[in-house]
Amino acid sequence: MSDIQLSLEAVESLACAALKAAGAAEQPARSLAHAIMAAERDGIASHGLAYLPTYCEHLRCGKVSRDAIPESSVHGSVVKVDAASGFAHPAITLGFSHLVPLTRALGAAVLAVRNSYNCGVLGYHTERLAREGLVGLGFTNAPASIAPVGGRRPLIGTNPWSVAAPDGQGGVAFLIDQSASVATKSEVMKRARLGESIPLGWANDSAGQPTTDPQAALKGTMAPAGGYKGFGSGMLVELFAACLTGALLGINASPFSGPSGGPPKTGQFFVAIDPGATSSNGFAANIASLLDAIRQEPGAHVPGDHRKASAEKTAISGIWVSATLYRTIKELTEVGSGPSS
Repeated sequence: MSDIQLSLEAVESLACAALKAAGAAEQPARSLAHAIMAAERDGIASHGLAYLPTYCEHLRCGKVSRDAIPESSVHGSVVKVDAASGFAHPAITLGFSHLVPLTRALGAAVLAVRNSYNCGVLGYHTERLAREGLVGLGFTNAPASIAPVGGRRPLIGTNPWSVAAPDGQGGVAFLIDQSASVATKSEVMKRARLGESIPLGWANDSAGQPTTDPQAALKGTMAPAGGYKGFGSGMLVELFAACLTGALLGINASPFSGPSGGPPKTGQFFVAIDPGATSSNGFAANIASLLDAIRQEPGAHVPGDHRKASAEKTAISGIWVSATLYRTIKELTEVGSGPSS
């Protein structure tokens, strides 16, 4: 069978139907389905429909609580949300409903989310803050998969951090979203599903040796980006997303893949800053000058440009998915919501 072309609206509708068939309530299903659509829209397929079967599996086996109702509290400039072992997306949305007005009132505020799950593309969330006119900085920890330089035991996760800057017109000037590893683990998982090799330098096998076999990589460790600097970046994220939120450390969290273990109970941490409160209205001009300087360099691009280009293209043409994946997801929409055996 040939690949299937889907509109972005169809992607979101399909994802929502599959999540609800697996037992998700309406609001969490819609929240996550929109993020899945955004990942496909922005050219980040590893976090799009390809990850949907895992989300559904985790709903059925109990790694994600179907009945979770996130709870929030506000203490000064600090917003706290307990995700109650549910999906991260509705918990973050609840937190942002307090964080955004609080930041506008105070100039800066933070959001700490605990007992959470994989938040997907971290830049999806910081972008939302930028579109509110705020600088958004985000951290999310993950189950341990990176060993310290010189070691073999994984002690921290791929632990992404992201920053998004507003353009002053309701859009995003630039967006950085990068993990502590050379590549994301979800990309290695995607290569494993497709039976493709991975580039040398992405990961090590269980003996600590570099490998191009994604299956061996998943049994070993991810390589830190930039050696000790990448591991340091991951430690920074662990500090914010786990230690400052009260979430589980990566070494204690259950995997984001497969049914083993209970809810991972990882965390997210966001810092929101009103640039008008800190820059004496000089923010927009400085950002514009910086981006102009980057774009004047032949062959250079601003972080986030690829996502913008992909979004412009897919808004018109939609996306293509393999017939095999499409068939799998269609079957998921027809599966009852009872727990898996």
